[in-house]
Amino acid sequence: MPIVHIKVTREGTAPGQSAITAGQKAALIKGASQLLLDVLDKPVDSTFVVIDEVELENWGWGGLPVPEYRKRLQAKQT
Repeated sequence: MPIVHIKVTREGTAPGQSAITAGQKAALIKGASQLLLDVLDKPVDSTFVVIDEVELENWGWGGLPVPEYRKRLQAKQT
């Protein structure tokens, strides 16, 4: 019984969205389940997928909270 944990930042993928949509979550669940079937021959009906949405201030990258990291990255690119 495989368990797949997917963690994403809590932000939308389009303007005005503050989280991923139910449809996007369903696609992640379907895709992860299919991947385990294709690669490991694990039945889809025995695969569990958990999606955790994490607030940006609770996610760090490069020693910084994500919003600060992105600001610095953008400043470097300009």
